[in-house]
Amino acid sequence: MKNTPLIPRRHLFGNPTASSAQLSPDGKWLTWLSPHEGVTNVWMAPVDNIAAAEPLTRVKDHSISSYGWTLDSCFVWFSRDNNGDENWHIFIIDLAQRKMRDLTPIDGISAEVEIQSPQAPDKIVIGINDRDKRWYDYYAVDVKTGNRDILWLNTQSFFIVRFDWDLKPRFARSAREDGGSICWRIDGEAVTHWLDIDYIDSGETSSLTFSADNKNCLMYTCLGRNTSAYSLIDWETGEKTILAEHPHYDIDRIIIHPQTKEILAASIKSLRKEWIFIAPEVCNDFTFLKNKLLGFDFDIVSQTNDNSRWVVNAYRAEQAHTFFLYDRSHGELVEILRSRPMLNGYKLSPMWPLNIKSRDGLNLLSYLTMPEHITALIPEKPLPTVLIVHGGPWMRDVYGYGSYHQWLANRGYAVLSVNYRGSVGFGKNFIFASEKEHAAKMHDDLIDAVNWVIDRGIADKNKVAIYGGSYGGYASFVAATFTPTVFCCCVSVVGFANLETFLESLPEAWSGSIEFFYRSYGDPRTAEGRVLLAERSPIHKVGNITKPMLIFHGENDVRCKVAESDAFVAAMQAKGIPVTYVTYPDEGHGFTKPKNEIAYIAMTEAFFARYLGGYFESFGSDLDRSSHEIRCGGEIFKAVQPE
Repeated sequence: MKNTPLIPRRHLFGNPTASSAQLSPDGKWLTWLSPHEGVTNVWMAPVDNIAAAEPLTRVKDHSISSYGWTLDSCFVWFSRDNNGDENWHIFIIDLAQRKMRDLTPIDGISAEVEIQSPQAPDKIVIGINDRDKRWYDYYAVDVKTGNRDILWLNTQSFFIVRFDWDLKPRFARSAREDGGSICWRIDGEAVTHWLDIDYIDSGETSSLTFSADNKNCLMYTCLGRNTSAYSLIDWETGEKTILAEHPHYDIDRIIIHPQTKEILAASIKSLRKEWIFIAPEVCNDFTFLKNKLLGFDFDIVSQTNDNSRWVVNAYRAEQAHTFFLYDRSHGELVEILRSRPMLNGYKLSPMWPLNIKSRDGLNLLSYLTMPEHITALIPEKPLPTVLIVHGGPWMRDVYGYGSYHQWLANRGYAVLSVNYRGSVGFGKNFIFASEKEHAAKMHDDLIDAVNWVIDRGIADKNKVAIYGGSYGGYASFVAATFTPTVFCCCVSVVGFANLETFLESLPEAWSGSIEFFYRSYGDPRTAEGRVLLAERSPIHKVGNITKPMLIFHGENDVRCKVAESDAFVAAMQAKGIPVTYVTYPDEGHGFTKPKNEIAYIAMTEAFFARYLGGYFESFGSDLDRSSHEIRCGGEIFKAVQPE
């Protein structure tokens, strides 16, 4: 029997008590996301009286995940789609009357907030694809009346348009046929060619914002270098001044003064988060925070307009996100919110950073989490292990608290996360090394990492599972079909199995990235490209599958359509290969409704318990209120008994 108590799934995957804490620009209010009647809403309290908190929004059907303040501190805006269809609308609610309005009340469109300016605090620039699903047109929307004034009619097929603080369009970007892009200057009515960006630079170069006087453009760029840095570009002369850089890692994020627009600090993610101080005035602040939050990584997640108060988010592997209010003037740091206080009574597992070499010499920064009672990197005996593959592939794994890692470690597994080639943060050459290497060198990286933990006695070679979502779901399909003897079971979540159909069905709103995708994966418009895509598509190797598979998909997924999993399951059934397949009719690319996520986690836990032998919490009522449909293979769940 297990000595350490099982952490209930609901503590790890239910709605967090608090997330996304933000200060109002005037510093009078604190807002955050928290459940109200089981649905995530925006809560609000006076900044010095958190106990007086109450819901600002009271939506009942679909949780809020993204929100912000208007710069006049009178309104809060938030975005929501409909059951995962990614047709985002922008809503607003006023603090005085608590009335909610849709600022983008047009059926079938998607909208995104582009910029808010101190020069026009009662307006939000919103991109809306109502005229052409492929491209956003940009409007200045009056938050009080909802009236929209067109700022840029995007007839030039720009997939990015940037505005200065006078809400004038100044910069745009369009795609090139080779997977790179073209940057354009906008000066009044004149649109002129400015800069060519090659494919290798394209993913890690972008224009962000302008200086307070609109004379300089802040760019994130890897042009002429391997790692991406932040540079200030003189708009008239083109002179470049590097403001934040690192020789080995891309700059992760920057802190900007809300009024002066000056860069104050920048961070990188190496083994842990590190900060680089740009403005001398914040050196004492970061030294103070580092000493007070000893052992924690932290982010500055919100600032008042005068920069006198910050919200600091601190975390480590063994503790979920905790929010602090930092008063810079008085040097006071006060804890205000915890995201998961229900975990306070449990001992969580540490995370070990690893540097694993690929077979061709690349450094694969990886992370290992093991059951909390194991205090050495090498356990007394090899453990059943789960390889979690991140999505993207242009994302990365990082150090910190992770519900999935803590859940699986608590169930008795070692958990391995690998930054395979194509992961971001390690310079453009690391990304470029992934070009057309799907199901090839990218998969080799995963196998090399698995062999590393097996060779060192960490993982039991007969009990290694692979588990991933989106691109990670594709990686699980690849594992089952390309390397069928390595993993004892595979779990794919909202994955794709046929590269050709996947690329042909990408959302129209992604049109600006299509050429980049074709260059990265293979071009389905050419005979050579189709041959390559077929060669790297798991759908054509289904007959190789010898190990159990569990597949999940949201039926409203617009990125990796449910037809991808449908076809893969049908191919398995046609060959008489057992499979368990679960879909959600009210979800898209991932599962956002707590009742659905809990059910998905419970079924995955049961699957791992059966084939890896770990611990399993009884289903209880976790499947009862979920919308899931078990299309086939549900009998495997009946054979699992809880520990």
